[in-house]
Amino acid sequence: MSALKDRLRTDLVTAIKAREEIRSSTLRMVLSAITNAEVAGKTARELSDAEVVDVLSSEAKKRREAAVAFDEGGRAEMSAKERAEAAVIADYLPEQLSPAEISAIVTEVVEATGSAGAGMKAMGAVMGGVQPRVKGRADGAAVAAEVRRQLA
Repeated sequence: MSALKDRLRTDLVTAIKAREEIRSSTLRMVLSAITNAEVAGKTARELSDAEVVDVLSSEAKKRREAAVAFDEGGRAEMSAKERAEAAVIADYLPEQLSPAEISAIVTEVVEATGSAGAGMKAMGAVMGGVQPRVKGRADGAAVAAEVRRQLA
């Protein structure tokens, strides 16, 4: 079993014993998503820590998007719940990169690929070089926005 999945299970037991409702329900949901990812496909398998981080990133993104949708719909209480769940998930993700760090990585990749001045045609090549370096540590939309800004 991956160390991260084991940590999630241990923290779930602790949260249940402490009667932390949001934390325990969020950890249950995350462990369920991990189990679903493990049994998806033709054969069941254990996920590595990196794959568990991918699942956690996906779940955190869902929570952020849902919070925005609830805000737009005037459902502040549901938005707050989604944000609280996203905060619990964030505890298990690698530390997020700052906008300055993202900008520096994008600049390096633009220089390495020779995409400076190529315009938006180079977006795919630059994103292909940036994504492996920021995987799990930065929101894809923020990275794409920075790539667009530097290529424009």
